[in-house]
Amino acid sequence: MSDNRSAAQTKAMQTAASNKADPLAAKANTTIAYTDGACKGNPGAGGWGAHLILSNGQTKDLYGGEDATTNNRMELMGAIQALQHSARDITLEIWTDSSYVKNGITDWIDGWKKRGWKTASKKPVANKDLWQQLDALCQNRKVEWHWVKGHAGHAGNEKADELANLGVTASSEHDDHLSADSTANSADDSHKKKPRLMSLRLIKTTG
Repeated sequence: MSDNRSAAQTKAMQTAASNKADPLAAKANTTIAYTDGACKGNPGAGGWGAHLILSNGQTKDLYGGEDATTNNRMELMGAIQALQHSARDITLEIWTDSSYVKNGITDWIDGWKKRGWKTASKKPVANKDLWQQLDALCQNRKVEWHWVKGHAGHAGNEKADELANLGVTASSEHDDHLSADSTANSADDSHKKKPRLMSLRLIKTTG
């Protein structure tokens, strides 16, 4: 085993231990994001959520949804939104309970791209549009990906799950209340169909 790999494994173990001790604690020079997706029916009304913990102790809660989608697409959207709403100049840790997202972006995507966005069995990659968006957002920045077991009492994952389910509710109720940022950014692209950003909150935490 190389020294570089050994160092990487040691760092991963230290990160996991720190996260287990206090998953909602801020980390210097790092944004921590817990992301999740949910779907009532698959396909069906879906929602995504992202709970971001900034290095200064502030948090951002993001959620949104679509009327007709799949769980995998919502899992991807949670990660995409975390990338879009975090600073590019510091490390971003993304914690997801989706093996599909974690394995796709860390293990499978290079092969997909080499084969022209085809799987090993020569079939088109599902959700190619979102995978390409996720891949583009990861370029030229440091992103660390982590898997966390879902629905196991992990505080960060439970928060992301709560937000994702808010996205489902907002989507199924046809809630059209957009955040000011989302409204401004979509002014010139109103002809394009986009997932709706149902809420964007910036919350100062204590401690």
